[in-house]
Amino acid sequence: MEKTTLNVQELASVLGISRPKAYELVRQPGFPVIHVGTRILIPKDSLMNWLHEQTKGGINT
Repeated sequence: MEKTTLNVQELASVLGISRPKAYELVRQPGFPVIHVGTRILIPKDSLMNWLHEQTKGGINT
């Protein structure tokens, strides 16, 4: 079974950003996160939708 969520370290790796920047990102209003106790999880599908929304109005490919 494939994982459906990422942790912050995995998010940083996937996006090619530092871990501190990933923590900044998950604290932004509107960023898709799930808090489970002290864990921060990012649903993969929601992340892809969020990325798509961020690129609207950008360069069309």
